[in-house]
Amino acid sequence: MVRARELGIQPEDIIHKSSEEHQRDFSEFLIEFSHFGSTHSPENQQLCGEFYQKIKESGCLARRPIKQLYCPHDKMFLPDRFVKGTCPKCGAMEQYGDSCEVCSSTYTPGDLKDAHCAICKGAPIEKQTEHIFFKLNLFKEYLQKWLPQHTSPEITKKMLEWFGDDLRDWDITRDEPYFGFPIPGEVEKYFYVWVDAPMGYISTTQQWCQKNQRSLDEFWKDDKSEIYHFIGKDIVYFHTLFWPSFLKAGGFKSPTSVFVHGMLMVNGAKMSKSKGTFISARTYLNHLDPEYLRYYYGTKLNSGMDDLDFNMDDFVQRVNSDLVGKIANLGSRGAQMLTKKMDGVISQPEAEGELLIGNFQEAGEMIAAQYEARDFAKATSEIRELVDRANKYFDDKAPWKTLESDPTGTKAVLSTTLNLFRIAVIYLKPLVPRFAANVESLFGEKPYQWQDAQLILKNHRIQEFKHLAVRIDPVKVEAMVEETKKIFEETEQRRRMLQGAHSKAMQLEGKVVSSGASQKSSKEGAVLEGVATLETISIDDFGKVDLRVAQVLRAEEILEADKLLRLQVSLGEGLGERQIIAGIKSSYRPEDLVGRSLVIVANLQPRKMKFGMSEGMVLAASNSEGKLFVISPDGGASLGSKVK
Repeated sequence: MVRARELGIQPEDIIHKSSEEHQRDFSEFLIEFSHFGSTHSPENQQLCGEFYQKIKESGCLARRPIKQLYCPHDKMFLPDRFVKGTCPKCGAMEQYGDSCEVCSSTYTPGDLKDAHCAICKGAPIEKQTEHIFFKLNLFKEYLQKWLPQHTSPEITKKMLEWFGDDLRDWDITRDEPYFGFPIPGEVEKYFYVWVDAPMGYISTTQQWCQKNQRSLDEFWKDDKSEIYHFIGKDIVYFHTLFWPSFLKAGGFKSPTSVFVHGMLMVNGAKMSKSKGTFISARTYLNHLDPEYLRYYYGTKLNSGMDDLDFNMDDFVQRVNSDLVGKIANLGSRGAQMLTKKMDGVISQPEAEGELLIGNFQEAGEMIAAQYEARDFAKATSEIRELVDRANKYFDDKAPWKTLESDPTGTKAVLSTTLNLFRIAVIYLKPLVPRFAANVESLFGEKPYQWQDAQLILKNHRIQEFKHLAVRIDPVKVEAMVEETKKIFEETEQRRRMLQGAHSKAMQLEGKVVSSGASQKSSKEGAVLEGVATLETISIDDFGKVDLRVAQVLRAEEILEADKLLRLQVSLGEGLGERQIIAGIKSSYRPEDLVGRSLVIVANLQPRKMKFGMSEGMVLAASNSEGKLFVISPDGGASLGSKVK
């Protein structure tokens, strides 16, 4: 919602655009999905309602009044993402109102230090409301048994630190405005995002089941099914305490395992947009082969939740040395000699080579177990050791020296080398599937399955060799960083312009307290006499706001909204007409505005609202009682005139 407000569009527009971008990026990174769903779907809304009803009937909910942060300027309760401040646990600044992205602590918006509204930056006040809570402590004993069986010892230990006292009730309610699903039977109350977000796991499965004539119960109620979650360590609390308890209360199967990864660091530090290290998937794809990153992550990932460091120098070195210099080069050495110097047919490997091939095949069981345990770093390390042995075998046999003197022995060595290369590539296929597909084409084979490593090729013709991989040019890495910096600078410039326009418009709407005026303190209601409360701005900043004289041609009430009127205004020749949706309904009747000249902000970014597009802002002052007074120019000011 915050991002949508900044862009002046609907949240659904962001969801649709993000989904398209994510699916495109996943596809280009060679990641496939049986079905790609969304938490914002009719199926998920229905499922949330059904879960809520079951949990309500089982006595797992409590209702009580609480004090919630409220923005007096925007006249709304502030959802978690509409509040920012300092984390009460670790002191990290500019954290959201529900959890800290630095230390992973969870808390309520009221716990934040130096809290401010993410929209207007003003200090919120506390206001009473009523929320619905999930009684998490009812599942304390269940969770104590569940955690060791479904999470790693590291996660279990961390989560059980919360069990010294009773588990705190979980607030599943958020006040309007909030993007998500309304709670059935409640007024202006919505499900907290961590209710409907994980529920999307089930509703997306349901969508797939509907397409494939399968039953949801096969997967989410049958103990024989296996369900795995892969998450970041910042959302462990939600997935290992709230979520399994919710599933238990709703009569659904819990995850078989919850696998947790650490954060991605770049060059040993947190990602930084200004330094060009907050690299998006799309920016990477603009410059580098996706399989290089897949391979590099494979050399670093293990089953723990330590942070993973994407070191750019190490990345270049590992890809160039391992994937290109050792693995791809092994295939090149054998295949090019066999096709260019001989008849291109793999023959019987020689005796020593057959023993080595047997060693490679025996390693498959161990490598498969390492993949299964998510110890990808161990798996790739083992594969690299195999490739090193194969390269040593090739160097020791030196087939280029015996090509003329012993062609039969030379072909046997090349046949051994290519069989070793083929087995190593089968083991690498989970990480580099396109690389493996090119090797399949080289050998003229169907897509590899894991068991194909147990086959030894004999009397088998291969295709003409084509290069499988090229070295990374460090210049491309630098270009990727520079593009990231440029994107950040352009985004920041747009953000500052939008923020500046919004801030100036607020000031010009009568939020300025000039000499002789009074304003109540948002926290204590104290009256400040004759004090200007706004920071000063430069004349250049003020000059960015384009104020113009406009005349109201038509005005109508928006019946569905309490505060809004729809105005059609004219700025005269050259600037034409535009529509403005103005929050002045409480002080003006539509007929009183027709024909009247007003001052508007003409260069405010158009904003798509529920009731139509708003292409400007009407300036108005307000008194201490909230009554609005639109600002009009003196007689003689022509339409479109610039206000200076």
